[in-house]
Amino acid sequence: MTDTYGPPGEQPGPSEKTMAAWIAEPAGKAALLLTAAAALVIALVVVGVQPVLRMDQAVAEHLHAAALEYPGLTHASRILTDWIVDPWTMRLLLAGTVVWLWHRRQRLLAVWAACTSAAEWAIRGVLRWTIGRERPEWERPVDSAEFAAMPSGHAMTAAATCVLLLWLAHWNGLPTGLVRTAAAAAVLTVATACFTRVFLGVHWLTDTLAGALLGTALATAATAWHTTLYRSRARATAGAKPVGTARAQGLPRQHPPGYRETTSDTDI
Repeated sequence: MTDTYGPPGEQPGPSEKTMAAWIAEPAGKAALLLTAAAALVIALVVVGVQPVLRMDQAVAEHLHAAALEYPGLTHASRILTDWIVDPWTMRLLLAGTVVWLWHRRQRLLAVWAACTSAAEWAIRGVLRWTIGRERPEWERPVDSAEFAAMPSGHAMTAAATCVLLLWLAHWNGLPTGLVRTAAAAAVLTVATACFTRVFLGVHWLTDTLAGALLGTALATAATAWHTTLYRSRARATAGAKPVGTARAQGLPRQHPPGYRETTSDTDI
C-alpha cells in the first residue's frame, strides 16, 4: 500500500497529524472560511476598491445624519457601546467564566479561555497598527475614539467572547434551552456592537464586518484546537489502559444510581 503522506516508510509527525485533525474538525473548516472572508474584506479596503469605499461612505453619512436627528437614540447607543458591548465588559464577563471554570477544577480549560481572549486583544492591536485606517471625521461628531479603525475592537471582542462563552456552555452541558437563549443574546450583542460603532460615526461598516468575522474565526479556531487536543489525549489515555479492564474488553461501565461524570484538571 502506498504511503500517501510522503516517501515510502515516512510517517507524518505529531504536528502534521494534529494540524490534519484540526482541519478535519467542522470548527476548523469554519475558522478557515471566516478568516478568508475577513482577509478579503480587509484586502478590498487596503487596495482601495472604490465601490466598497463608496458604500462605507454612504452608510456612514446616512447613519451620522440619523444620529444628529435623533439625539435620544444617540444617547442610548452611547450607553450600549460604552457599558454593555464595550470590550472591557466582554472581558470581565469572560473573566468571570474563567473563575467559574477554575472553581470547577477545569483549570486547563480556564487557562485556554484566558489565553484565547489575550490572543484576540493582541491580534487586533497588531492588525490596527499594520492597516492604519483612518476613522470617519465629522464637523459635528456625536462620539469619539482613538487609534486606527480597522478592525473594530468592539465587534471583534464581542464576537470572540460570545463564541467562546457559547462553546463553554455547550461543553459543560448546560440546558439546551439556556444555550439557545444565550445564542440569541450573542447574535444580538454582536449586531449591537457593530451597529452602534457605525451609528456613532467612529467606525466604517467594513471595520465592524472585519472585526466580527475575525473574532468569530479566532474563537472558532480555538474551540477546534481544544477539541482536537482533547480527543488526541482521550485516545492516548484509552490506548494506555490495561487489556483486562472492563472497557478494554468492550463491557459497559456500571455506575451507581444518580452518578454523574465530573470534570477535573485533566480537562483540556
